[in-house]
Amino acid sequence: MGLFDKLKNEFIDIIDWVDNTNDTIVWKFPRYQNEIKMGAKLTVRESQVAVFMNEGKIADVFQPGMYTLSTENTPLLATLKGWKYGFNSPFKADIFFISTRQFIDQKWGTKNPITLSDPRFGFIELRSFGSFAFRVTDGAKFIKEIAGTDENFTTEEVTEQLRSMIVSKFTDAVGEGNIPVEKFAANMDELSKIGHEKLNADFVEYGLSITKFLVENVSMPEELKKEIFNYSRLNAIDMNKLAQFNTANAIGDAAKNQGLGGAGVGMGVGFGMGNMMTNMFNNANNVNQNTNQGNNTVPPPLTQFHVVVNGAQAGPFNLEQLQAMVNQGQLTRTTLVWKAGMANWAAAEAQPELVTLFNSVPPPIM
Repeated sequence: MGLFDKLKNEFIDIIDWVDNTNDTIVWKFPRYQNEIKMGAKLTVRESQVAVFMNEGKIADVFQPGMYTLSTENTPLLATLKGWKYGFNSPFKADIFFISTRQFIDQKWGTKNPITLSDPRFGFIELRSFGSFAFRVTDGAKFIKEIAGTDENFTTEEVTEQLRSMIVSKFTDAVGEGNIPVEKFAANMDELSKIGHEKLNADFVEYGLSITKFLVENVSMPEELKKEIFNYSRLNAIDMNKLAQFNTANAIGDAAKNQGLGGAGVGMGVGFGMGNMMTNMFNNANNVNQNTNQGNNTVPPPLTQFHVVVNGAQAGPFNLEQLQAMVNQGQLTRTTLVWKAGMANWAAAEAQPELVTLFNSVPPPIM
């Protein structure tokens, strides 16, 4: 073999990439120490783009097709190399092939619960998972923002980055979707659509397009599930009823404790249930009396107060029930109370209707 043939073999004449994998996104052409001969054949197949890089700077991008490399079809590279007058010497450049096909069945999920604020249930924690598909739409931007100079960049590497971004964007999308938390399970398609739109709006800056985004499951703590189920059983959306229901449950649990405090709370629950029954019977009697007497006037409303018992809201209670609570030590002068029309909770002794309740109770023994 002559010297000319030996030097000839040092030059690269054909540049292409035959992808035999299902997960390679970026593949660097193995130039090693060889130089690319001006006039070499570049083949870019369908679902590929080729990016030429010189000294860390992105030069020319080739779409699918066959090219004979020259200064005419590598204008940016020619500028970076400083070629003048069509100088056709061999050159060195990093060549990256990027797959633009669709990568499907990629999994995503929340490693940690995401926290949302709901106007009715307060701060809630949710977990979710699903699948997505994506493709590269801008090879140069993808290399610059995601892949860097990695010689063999696979879906496993990119999905680790994408999952974190997806969870963050999905959290924002759920917060902006205005879907009630109790309807998440029945609105997976809508959640998927909202997440898809949000992700594509943000991922374009990475040279990516999310072609499909699916939310397959949304889970929440069992306590929240029970609260939602109880809420759904109410006859109408009435937050006062929900608050009373939760308060009754909390007091009921506290009443199971041993000691005077537990017994007192249990009594408070009894008062509350008794008050509800009393109101029902009173309303029924008032209706009957008005019907019998032919009187259409509405009787004045009973004075009723809500009371804080062991840190939980209880009630409402009428004056007779409140007197019983005073006698049992459940209601003191400093106990916080509230009734309709009051802006805030206040001490019982500050309410004119309740002052007389404490006059019949002896002071504590010193």
